[in-house]
Amino acid sequence: MSVIDLRSDTVTRPSPGMRRAMADAEVGDDVLDGDPTTRRLEDRVADLLGMDGALFFPSGTQANQTAVALVTEPGTELIVEAQAHVVHYELGGIALISGVQIRPVAAPDGILTASLVKGALRPASPHVPRISAVAVENTHNAAGGKVLVPAVLDGIVRVAGDAGLPLHVDGARLWNAAAALGVPPDRLTVGAASVMVSFSKGLGCPVGSCLAWRGDRRAQVWEIRKRLGGGMRQSGVLAAAALWALDHTAPRLVEDHTHARLLAERLGGRAGVRVSAPETNIVMVDLVRDGDSATAAVARLARRGVLVVPFGSRRLRAVTHLDVSRADVERAARVLAEELA
Repeated sequence: MSVIDLRSDTVTRPSPGMRRAMADAEVGDDVLDGDPTTRRLEDRVADLLGMDGALFFPSGTQANQTAVALVTEPGTELIVEAQAHVVHYELGGIALISGVQIRPVAAPDGILTASLVKGALRPASPHVPRISAVAVENTHNAAGGKVLVPAVLDGIVRVAGDAGLPLHVDGARLWNAAAALGVPPDRLTVGAASVMVSFSKGLGCPVGSCLAWRGDRRAQVWEIRKRLGGGMRQSGVLAAAALWALDHTAPRLVEDHTHARLLAERLGGRAGVRVSAPETNIVMVDLVRDGDSATAAVARLARRGVLVVPFGSRRLRAVTHLDVSRADVERAARVLAEELA
């Protein structure tokens, strides 16, 4: 029995074309005098995101932590949606590395808005921490891959700008957001001081992310990355995979979204579960009976060759990706329906 792995879009394997691109990559020592393939990737990402520069990172978490150190000051607060990745899945790095306190703002649907940001602002006082920046996540993982649309982003940019606060965009799945909206990626970074994008999620690369920024910040970003151990030598082998993915994988992301909607549709109305229509490639499945357990459900599904992850005590997360076909989705839906009914 073949296994259908829906745990994450990070489980993909490099395709033959990607492997050839990696094997043929022109490389140098990126720490000493630069890797030519890595430089091409950084220039391309900066251009795609409408930013002035970009730097390649081994992980999105390291790039996010670098961005926070870049746009905040120690002893201040960062406004961010309460369920954001930087709050729950980066091991308190913002406090440890940057000396910054999270100011979490709960949004009912996971999407931060201008009014919520404005409501989190406080008058200057000698008794409370000063806010130094705002961060948003697009798409929002914990909210089921929800997309932060341009109009909402523009509102946040205005409120943050009026308060003199830079904005960081955690765009680990920004490529999915752009594909879902049918807009170029740079429409989703307008007004941002920095943005992180990942290549190891929807784009199917084995490793890698980029942090892009406005202004002349390369030396500062390089310094922070170096301090966090992010210097890589012949990184062009990995950058070549990302360049290949931008050409070949990014244009097909809408297929993953179609598969996610199909999975949700097949489970809609089934006994024992509640599923919302996904906006991108993440499907959240809620177990509605009091006795149901996400951990137990994950184990039952795994025995039948369908892998998902628990996302709370009674919620499962399934993520479609380039290694999951329509037939896989149909089979996974049948197994889910039978095991969770």
